Amino acid sequence: MPIDDLWYLKERGPDKKRLKSKRYGRGKRWRVRYVDAAGEPRDKHFDRKTDAEEFDNNCRAGTAPEVGLVQAEKHITFGAYAARYREARNITWGLETRTRIESNLRLHLIPAFGNDPIRKINQTDVLLWLAQRLADGTASSSVRLYFELFDAVMAAAVRDKVREDNPCDGIKLSQVFRGLSRAPKWVPERDDVLRLFKVVPQRYHALLWLGAGAGMRIGEALGFEDGPRCLDPENEELHVIQQLRYAPREFEGGFHLSLPKGVRTFDPAGGAVDLDPVVAAALDRHRKNHLSPAVEMIDTTSGRPIRRRVPLMFTTVFGNPFTDRTWSAEWIKWRRAAGWPEDSQHSGFHALRHFFATTLIVNHVDPKEVQRALRHSTLQITLETYVHFWPRRTRKKGVVGEVLRSAADGLDLC
Repeated sequence: MPIDDLWYLKERGPDKKRLKSKRYGRGKRWRVRYVDAAGEPRDKHFDRKTDAEEFDNNCRAGTAPEVGLVQAEKHITFGAYAARYREARNITWGLETRTRIESNLRLHLIPAFGNDPIRKINQTDVLLWLAQRLADGTASSSVRLYFELFDAVMAAAVRDKVREDNPCDGIKLSQVFRGLSRAPKWVPERDDVLRLFKVVPQRYHALLWLGAGAGMRIGEALGFEDGPRCLDPENEELHVIQQLRYAPREFEGGFHLSLPKGVRTFDPAGGAVDLDPVVAAALDRHRKNHLSPAVEMIDTTSGRPIRRRVPLMFTTVFGNPFTDRTWSAEWIKWRRAAGWPEDSQHSGFHALRHFFATTLIVNHVDPKEVQRALRHSTLQITLETYVHFWPRRTRKKGVVGEVLRSAADGLDLC
């Protein structure tokens, strides 16, 4: 049961010093690999080495809950356990309760989880199930009843030592229901995006790629600078660590850089997302054909305002940063020429981010990977926002560029 340091590579450099891994500074540092009660390999991550060592010792001694599940229960399905749960409690329930619980298990929970080993159902599975029921039009009051019953069955499984934890813990239905308002009212399809590329000047095609191929918001894309601070092609990463803002009453010149939405502290590793090869090609072509003028402005991303020259990759034809007004004027023209809806609230640059997210989803990218790509603070936000697009899926990477490229052969959009 080894303990791995994920922030450093095992091999050392020419100077015998340890080499930092790609994950350095990102996520929990220490990983413990162990074999669970069913004999399957698992791993668990820790911030502190002492915690990892303690868990490793408990696994070796057989006292850790992860390795101490009741052996007779290790393969039991949710359906089998739910039937036993109901039979054991029938005597304490009234006729109406017995009828309702039997019906809800048979019609709503067993079809969703019945054949799954109960100990393998995780919180992502539960959130997906909730999202799918709401997307199907199931009343929130009914969803609440089904969830509460599922929660009760899982809590009993924990008490019976069939599971180590309850996957319903931490899920707040009020937030799930409220989150439905985040769902986009309109999402462009492939042909809508291609029409936009046709009408937007070539000097801004790479900007569109940052939205449609990397899920960046408009402020993040306009604040994207040429250089390793934001672009790391060697490690196939983009660093979404800043956004361009315009506040003439607060800053001299108005333009300044701030942290992206929802980010409170500067963290290059936390803002790293995968760089799609097609997006990388578009950015490389833009850098060769267009200069990145250095614009002096205030940078507040580190917490202390610093004036520096920022080599912005995207500016107006006069080499100036875009204000909200100058960008909107251009976008409205392009949007109308592409035949996008006139409703500016739902057909702005952010619609490209929705295209990016839904393309990942329908191409079976794992939900947690979608969350990471969108840089949402929680998986629940991702699932709620795109509630109508979620089937169950497996991991697949690098699909957005291929979707557009396969349809755009010969159009020279990169």
